[in-house]
Amino acid sequence: MTGGELSGTLRQMLAVLETERQALAALDLDGIVGATGAKDRLCSELDHLQRADLDEECRGLLDTARRLNEVNRQVRNILAANVTRRLDALTGSPQLYRASGTYAVAGARA
Repeated sequence: MTGGELSGTLRQMLAVLETERQALAALDLDGIVGATGAKDRLCSELDHLQRADLDEECRGLLDTARRLNEVNRQVRNILAANVTRRLDALTGSPQLYRASGTYAVAGARA
């Protein structure tokens, strides 16, 4: 991958991460799933990247992508925690939605 191709791919990743952020904010499931597929495709393109291939521009784009991805991950975790809290409130029993020790034992035997 040339420097221009790498830069272009990283710019595409930034655009996808921004799209994902907007989809998360709107709770747009189709947008979230679409962004996930696009991120997966772009990650496969970046898999063969060598550290020496990174110029200053690409390092900056990569750092920005890392930060955006981390923000999106935190938003996903907040949304998941919110859903868990609401489900727990509806059931009156938070244990229904948490794995018990028996699941851990069963997983260890497999």
